[in-house]
Amino acid sequence: MADELELLRRANPVSSGDPRFGDGPLGHEAERHLSRLMGPSADERPRPGRFLPAHGSLGRLLRGPRPRRTRLVWALATTAAVAVTSLVLLLAGPSTTPAVAAPRPLVVRADSTPVPLDQLAERAEEAAAEGSSGLRKGTHVQSWSMGMSEDEPPITLPVERIVRWNADDSHTELVVATDPRHPGRPVLSEGDGDSHLVDDGHVISEQTFPPSWSDAPPESPPPHDAKRLSAYLQDAQHTDTPLTTPELLDATRLLLDTWTLGTREDAALVRLLADAEGLRPVGQVTDRLGRSGQAYVYDATGARQMLILDPVTGAVLGLESTATVAEPEYGLKAGDVMDYSAWMR
Repeated sequence: MADELELLRRANPVSSGDPRFGDGPLGHEAERHLSRLMGPSADERPRPGRFLPAHGSLGRLLRGPRPRRTRLVWALATTAAVAVTSLVLLLAGPSTTPAVAAPRPLVVRADSTPVPLDQLAERAEEAAAEGSSGLRKGTHVQSWSMGMSEDEPPITLPVERIVRWNADDSHTELVVATDPRHPGRPVLSEGDGDSHLVDDGHVISEQTFPPSWSDAPPESPPPHDAKRLSAYLQDAQHTDTPLTTPELLDATRLLLDTWTLGTREDAALVRLLADAEGLRPVGQVTDRLGRSGQAYVYDATGARQMLILDPVTGAVLGLESTATVAEPEYGLKAGDVMDYSAWMR
């Protein structure tokens, strides 16, 4: 290091005690030394695709650090770009490219007329009498669920799940990351405890399960009359007492995550829901898959549940849970959608 410092001192064009310090022009020797300090001469400049060798200690001192510094600058610029991009992806609205924003609560059409559940149950029974679509084991559901923690802001993870049962009672389950509100755009997913963006349609899991011969609900076929369906759902929820309205909505989700109902089962379920306390009609909504439905709301402590039914057949289209009380420790605000499921036929 001492030799290198001495070389640097000799390269100093004007000593600190020189009377020309800061005023006079540089001499020929000083200019040559300054040029060496500023960069390689024309005959020393690297050609494309080749590295410039360092000559001696001064060469290592002056030219060695430059590529590393350049890489550091690019690394910092890249890190900043990734940080800014990530922030935009997490916070941006619908006009941005990635699709990671949390869904807003469904809005009831102001000019719509609420249809009482009793009336919709009658429509469903008429539809079942005209012709019944068959009951099928398996499901196709799109869901949005909120993940929360004490040290990270809440995130919404949209997934699509398809479960198909085979003749031998084995079944396959395919789960992909996708958001039908923004087809083809990146989707926020989670794996190994960390959230990250993935391509639309990214396969989260694909599994095949061996045959199951369980005859307990919800594995066994659901009945198609309201009284027996009530007992079936109680069994599925492992209780001997009549289900409360929140329990009935949870049991409905469990049922539809296992079976695709036929029109007779739809009618029985709507009749059961019509007898539930506190489930009130609010009007017409358009669900997150663009389907028109009648909405029914149950207000619980800290949350509101909205059930969306087909206005003709009574089939369950969706179920939404929205926070009505903020929980600042988790970053949860009143009006945030905590989970939403949309079932498809």
